[in-house]
Amino acid sequence: MSTLEKTFALLLLGASLVAIYLLQPILTPFLVGIALAYLGDPIVDRLETLGVARTIGVLIVFMAFLLVLTGALLIVVPVLFRETGALIRDIPAFVIWLQQTTSPYLVETLGIDPFDLNLDALKSRIASDWQEAGGIVGRVLSEITASGVALLTAIANIALTPVVAFYMLRDWDKVMQRIREMIPRDLVDKTVSLLTECDEVLSSFLRGQMLIMILLGCIYTMGLTLVGLKLAFLIGMLAGLASIVPYLGFFVGIFAATLAALFQFQDAIHLVYVGIVFGVGQMLEGMVLTPWLVGNRIGLHPVAVIFAVLAGGQLFGFVGVLLALPVAAVIMVFVRHLHLSYINSEYYE
Repeated sequence: MSTLEKTFALLLLGASLVAIYLLQPILTPFLVGIALAYLGDPIVDRLETLGVARTIGVLIVFMAFLLVLTGALLIVVPVLFRETGALIRDIPAFVIWLQQTTSPYLVETLGIDPFDLNLDALKSRIASDWQEAGGIVGRVLSEITASGVALLTAIANIALTPVVAFYMLRDWDKVMQRIREMIPRDLVDKTVSLLTECDEVLSSFLRGQMLIMILLGCIYTMGLTLVGLKLAFLIGMLAGLASIVPYLGFFVGIFAATLAALFQFQDAIHLVYVGIVFGVGQMLEGMVLTPWLVGNRIGLHPVAVIFAVLAGGQLFGFVGVLLALPVAAVIMVFVRHLHLSYINSEYYE
C-alpha cells in the first residue's frame, strides 16, 4: 500500500470509530442482530447444502431458537417466580435480622443506627419542606417521563433486534461478497486470510463463551442447591449469565450467595461452603471449560482481559463491556501479524 492509501485507510478507520461513538445509543439492536446472524449463518449454510432455500433455512433457525427459548422460559420462569416470591416474603425477617445484628455494631463503633427512625423529626422535616412540594412533583414527573421514554426505547430495541437479525442472516453471504468486492485487488488474498483467521477466533470464542455461561450457571446452581441455599437457582443462573464478562460472574455470584447464606443460616460454615462452590466453579472454568470450549485462540493475558473490559465500558458503556473481548480477539489477530511482519522486516534486522 502506498502512503496515500495507508493515510486514507487510517482516516476511514478513525471516522468509523467516531461514528460508532456518536451513534452508540441506537446501535444495540443492530449489533445484537448482527451477532445473532453471525452465530446462525453456519447452520443456515448447512441447511442450504441439504437443498433448503436460504429464506426457509432462516425461518427454520428462527423457529428452532424460538422453541428453545420458549421451553427454557417454561422451565426457568416458574422457578424464578417461586424463589423471588420467597425472597420478598423474607424481606421483613431480613430487616429484623439486620436490626439485631448490625445495629448494635454500628452504634458501638460509629455511633449511628440506620434502623432507628425518628418519626417526629421526619414529620417536621416534611412540614418544613412542604413549600418545595411543587418542585418535588415536577422532578418526579420529569423522572417518570424520562423512564417512560427509556422504556419505549427498550421495547423498540427488543422488537427491532429480530428484524435486523432476520434480514442480516438472509443476506449474510451477499453482504460478505459485497465487502470482498470492495477490497483492492492486490490486497484480496491477504485481507481474506486475515478475515478468515478473525472469523475462526470469533466463532470459537462466542460459541464457547455461550456454552461456558450455561455450564457455569448449572454448576453454581447445583452447588448452591447442595449447600441448601433457598435462592440457589436465581443466584446460580445470575452468576452464569454474568460470566459473559470474565470474572464478573464469579464476583456477582459469590457476593449474592454470601449475603443469602449469611441471612439464611447465620453461621460461618455455610459461607465456607459457598466459597468452595464458587472456587470449584472458577477452577473448572479456568482449567477445563475455557481450554476445552474456547482454547487459547484469543491469547489475551488476564490483565489484558480486565483492561479490555474496563476500556470498553469506559468508552461505550454496557455495550462496550459486551463487545470488549470479541473486539480484543480480532485486534490480537492483527497484532500477531504486525509483530510477525516487524520481526521479518529490514528495520528489525
